[in-house]
Formats: sequence, structure tokens, C-alpha cells
Amino acid sequence: MKSSQTFTDTSNPVKRVIIGIQFLFVAFGATVLVPLLIDIDPSIALFTAGVGTLIFHVITKGKVPVFLGSSFAFIAPIIAATKLYGYPGTLGGIIAVGIVYGIVSGIVKLWGLRVIEKIFPAVVVGPVIMIIGLSLASVGVDMAKTNWPIALTVLITAIIIVIYTKGLIKLIPIFIGILVGYFISIISGLVDFSSVNDAAWFALPNFTTPEFNWGAILYMIPVAIAPIIEHIGDMYAISGVADKKFVKDPGLHRTLLGDGVATAFAGFMGGPPNTTYSEVTGAVALTKITDPRVLRIAAITAIVFSLVGKISAILKTIPQAVLGGIMLLLFGMIASIGIKTLIDAKTDFSITRNQVIVSVILTVGIGGAQMGIGNFSLAGIGLASVVGVILNLILPKTKEVINPEEIKE
Repeated sequence: MKSSQTFTDTSNPVKRVIIGIQFLFVAFGATVLVPLLIDIDPSIALFTAGVGTLIFHVITKGKVPVFLGSSFAFIAPIIAATKLYGYPGTLGGIIAVGIVYGIVSGIVKLWGLRVIEKIFPAVVVGPVIMIIGLSLASVGVDMAKTNWPIALTVLITAIIIVIYTKGLIKLIPIFIGILVGYFISIISGLVDFSSVNDAAWFALPNFTTPEFNWGAILYMIPVAIAPIIEHIGDMYAISGVADKKFVKDPGLHRTLLGDGVATAFAGFMGGPPNTTYSEVTGAVALTKITDPRVLRIAAITAIVFSLVGKISAILKTIPQAVLGGIMLLLFGMIASIGIKTLIDAKTDFSITRNQVIVSVILTVGIGGAQMGIGNFSLAGIGLASVVGVILNLILPKTKEVINPEEIKE
């Protein structure tokens, strides 16, 4: 018992710094993977994740031990929106997403969670999360097939880490998978370090000025549904880990607002949206270290790393096949989380209403449907989310079930 208490004691500043850096590496692989996949400077993601985490801690009175990193939920929408409106326009949509978080924060403050649960039940959120993962399946395969042996090595490494390891190692399958794939790529002569040699040691991230386009804003806003629900789940999870009711103090409205302001800040600076990282929550649960100061040190370390030009240069040399190998697992895992959401909520698929909602969401989202009036349009995940919410609100909640015998006939 004594050694456990000593390990979790963070009163020593040096020890806090060491643990804080360790926590950053738990989130590092996932945080830099997002910008690499949407083709932006990874240093900007580290910078906005670090500053965003500090913003979150200020708004939540420094009470909640979480780290905010790049959100996977927005990868597909960002890629699609960038093709339609350009990356600056997409950033305007990301800022709008942050504002939506703020609005939801106000709703929770005034009326509590019941309103959110009514509008966004599992039967809507589950299939939306599934679309987020499945919509990028082809992208992952295209990247992996540039070098299947390396991609499969990365995939197998990540699977082994997830299934067979324990402790902190189990929490960083992305980081280790990328390291193994990168090392093999280097010894195979597939990595060109000339850009690393030319890069400066100190360099500011490549900030991008956002542009505001209603089309991009309407495209991105509905995507916020799934991350908002994920955020609520994360807050209950970290409350359980720390044995404190963070949903009451500082309050769920404050944590949502903190996440929203951090995301809006990322949009203003040119980075991807932020979200509370479950990997870091897992590290907190594993180590029993719930001191929020440790997470703020991780945030400061992320900011410092973002200013080292050679780190960004090295990250940009990671071959497509390495990233593709991780994506083969990652986006399937996201889809499985959507299925788990439906299972955990005990969604009854014998009820016709539920089948209709899930079916239409999946078809609209995966099929890439698009609807618009004039210059305004919704497509893909955003349209599927809106359609799901509308169907959930208007379809009658009856006890009618589908009779399998009738289907056979």
C-alpha cells in the first residue's frame, strides 16, 4: 500500500513533470495522426491540443483531469468539406461546431441532460458513429495498398498491443504501431530525411486563417452530435475513475463549454477539433493519478513539441502505408463503438421504428446522399445526423414489432 501511495503522490514537481510527459505520449500518436490524415501540419494539432487543454482547465476551474486531443470523429467530414469549400472554409465550420458545444452547454445548464437524451438517443448516435468509421474505410485501404507488407505489419502490431499487453503499453497501440512501421520503412529505404535536415529546430506551426462559408458551416455542425454524446460519456467515466462527481462540480455545462471553446480556438488557429481523450482517461485509471496539474503539464509539453520544427518534419516523413495500416484498425474500431452504443442502450431492433431510424441513417451516410436549397447543402454524415434526429422526433413510439414469419411470406 505504501508504494502505491508513493507512486500516486504528485506533490514533487519533478515527478509531476515526468508523469505529465508520459501522459502526453499516451495521446501523442492519436493527436498527430489526425492532421497527417487530413494533410495539415501536425505541429498545429499539438499546439491547439495543448492550448485547448489549458483553456478547458481554466473553464472547469482546474478540477477535471483530462487531456484534449485531435478528434477522429471529424476526419471524414473535414476531408469532404475541404474538397467542397477549401480548408479555410472548413475551419469556419469547425468554429461553428465549437459554438454548438456552447449552445448545448447552455441547454444542459438550464434544462439538464434529459433534453439532450431525448434529441440524441442511442438509436441516433450509434449509427452516426458507425458512419464516421465506415466512411473512411476505402481511404484506409487505398493508403495501405501502397505497401501491404508494411501496412499489415503495423496492423498486426497494433492488434497485439491491444489484445495481449497490459498497463500503459496497452493504451498506446497507435503510437507503437506507427513506431514499428516507421522503423521498418527506414531500414527498407522508404524514408527520405532530407526535409528533416533542412527543417529548423525552432519553428512556429503553420497557422491558417479561417473563412466563413455557410455551406461549410451547415456541413460541419451536425457532425457535432456524436462527439457531444461521447464527451458526456467521458465525463461520467473520469468521474468514476477519480471518484468525484465532475458532472456536478464543476458541472457538465462547464466541461461542454470548455470542450467547445477549445474546439473553436483550434478552428481559429487552423487545427482540427478537440475532444476529451479516452486513452488518457485510461492512463489516469491505470496509474490512479488524478491530479489535474499533471494533465496541464502534458498540455504544456505538447505546446513545446509543436515549436520544434524537426518534430513536425519527422512526422511528415511517415509513409502512407504506415498510416494506412493504423487506419485499417482505427476506423473499424470507431464503427464498432457505434455498435456498442446501440448494445449498451439495449436498443430493441424488433421495434420497426428503431430499424427504420438506423437503416435510413446508415444508407444516407454511407451512400453519400446530398440535399440542398440554393447555396445551402447537407451531405454525408451531417445529413444523416439531421435525418436521424428528425425521424426520432416524428416517428411514433409504438410497441409494434416485425414478425419474421411475415417477412418470409
